Amino acid sequence: MGVVVGNSFWFDFEVELMEFLQKTIGDTGISIISFFSYFGEELILILLLGFLFWCYDKKAAIYIGTNVMVGLVFTPLIKNLFWRRRPYFDHETIKCLRPVDKKADIYDIAAQGFSFPSGHSTNSATVYGSLARFYKKPVFTVVAFILPLLVGLSRVIVGCHYPTDVLFGWLSGALIIFVIPALVRRFSEEKRWIIYLIIFLISCIGLLYCKTSDYYTGLGLMGGFFLSVEFDRRVVKFENTRKPLWCITRLLGGFIIYFALNTLLKMPFSKEFLDSGVFLANIVRFIRYTIVAFVTIGVYPLVFRVEKVFSKNN
Repeated sequence: MGVVVGNSFWFDFEVELMEFLQKTIGDTGISIISFFSYFGEELILILLLGFLFWCYDKKAAIYIGTNVMVGLVFTPLIKNLFWRRRPYFDHETIKCLRPVDKKADIYDIAAQGFSFPSGHSTNSATVYGSLARFYKKPVFTVVAFILPLLVGLSRVIVGCHYPTDVLFGWLSGALIIFVIPALVRRFSEEKRWIIYLIIFLISCIGLLYCKTSDYYTGLGLMGGFFLSVEFDRRVVKFENTRKPLWCITRLLGGFIIYFALNTLLKMPFSKEFLDSGVFLANIVRFIRYTIVAFVTIGVYPLVFRVEKVFSKNN
């Protein structure tokens, strides 16, 4: 893959606002607000969806997870159309205080990704907005407004996104949580695979032009998630549990499998190849995340049947 340069465009007020915030808030304030970026990152999303799916409420997890998967793919589809460079690339007065890839050079676009729209903002608006729409409780409604607001603000303050990146991310999340559930409701549970297939095939358009790894990660997670939901409906049919011990066991087991399998599937390939950004390396990434998601979400719950045997013997 050739060197990706990206496009530079911004409004003057965005740069002035970011400079003002970084100078005014100070190191302590930046450290505090930077913490909220976690609420739009992969680990928190996996933890929340894992708890809901494996333990608390499978239906809620499928509802929220469907929206989240669309967001994970929609964002890089847009990013790879605009190729907007991150603010600190073009403005020396703006510091990058929280790079996307901490191991890579902060000026490596292939590693750090594009700026427009903000994936953290989209993710937070999607997941917490979905929670609010599914449970319809005041506390979740408050969370759905406050957390995305803090996540978006943190992305501006740490220098990784222009304000317009965040605004569009919020709008994207809002669009997803209203449009996707409306489409899914048109299909019965038995025919839900049809809308999943349609969404996935539309998402595959990015194979024609997306050059960043986040698209292939998102597409793989989406494919694995959709396959898992259907596999559970037809084969596994596990039951949720709210027993603390079993919840902790299920979560630990799921995280171990997710990270171990992800590491194991990298082993046949060199790090240089996986990080090269060539199309074949991206396809390998897509396949890897499809397998990881399917095994973790779809196949792993087969183990939950042991709980019933254990409970009967005790």
